[in-house]
Amino acid sequence: MPNHMLVEISDKVALLTLNRPEKLNALSYALIDELMALLDTIEADRAVQAVILTGAGERAFSAGGDIPEFTRSVYAGADIAVREFVRRGQTMTARLEAFPKPIIAAVNGLAYGGGCEITEAVHIAIASDRAMFAKPEIHLGMPPTFGGTQRLPRLAGRKRALELLLTGDPFSPTRALEMGLINRIVPHENLLEAAHDMAQRITRHSPLATAGIITAVTRGLNASIGEGLAIEREQFARMAPTYDLREGLEAWSVRRTPEYNGSWTAMPAD
Repeated sequence: MPNHMLVEISDKVALLTLNRPEKLNALSYALIDELMALLDTIEADRAVQAVILTGAGERAFSAGGDIPEFTRSVYAGADIAVREFVRRGQTMTARLEAFPKPIIAAVNGLAYGGGCEITEAVHIAIASDRAMFAKPEIHLGMPPTFGGTQRLPRLAGRKRALELLLTGDPFSPTRALEMGLINRIVPHENLLEAAHDMAQRITRHSPLATAGIITAVTRGLNASIGEGLAIEREQFARMAPTYDLREGLEAWSVRRTPEYNGSWTAMPAD
């Protein structure tokens, strides 16, 4: 059987490809499980400092959940459907959202349902001018289940999100950009180049500082400002004794390019 995920690693970046092009990269249980296992491996690999996530083929990033598989879970009962489908999907998007290394979605085609929810969850998203988005779960008589009822309103605002959630109508990358769902639109043929360029602009910096920023933003987004500032202080305190911060300060003082080692091991005091 073919792998449900393809992996290429070069220049500190892991390119992960959803690999079910004949099914428009539908998110089967096996694909989600394989993606989660890959994220565990990549998190532990210090040689990888950023991730690009895209879809195989020319038609889709991901058209959403695997409906025939999901249907079998529904017919087996609500408890089974929640365990097999909802919890699996919510765990996946939460993992993407809180992953300590930046994840860039390169949206190369349809991003419907779960594919749109992945786009909402990742840290940065770049879309091809051929991309198309939708929240079509309403057509099946259900709400989104991988976090779409929560993340889209936080990104786009309540009224704009509700229009998309309640109609199920597709929307263009231009509208996705206006709502803050994606960061950029690029010509289709330049999509992966643009994603790799973004990754390189990020990975030139300290991976520890990058992880701290992701953590502070992710945890603080739904906290009060006071709680968020406490999270920010906590992330700085973790960085204060590290080589990377001292290296960054030293490099700045003599106007040279810093060379970070990405280790949480504290530097001995001078």
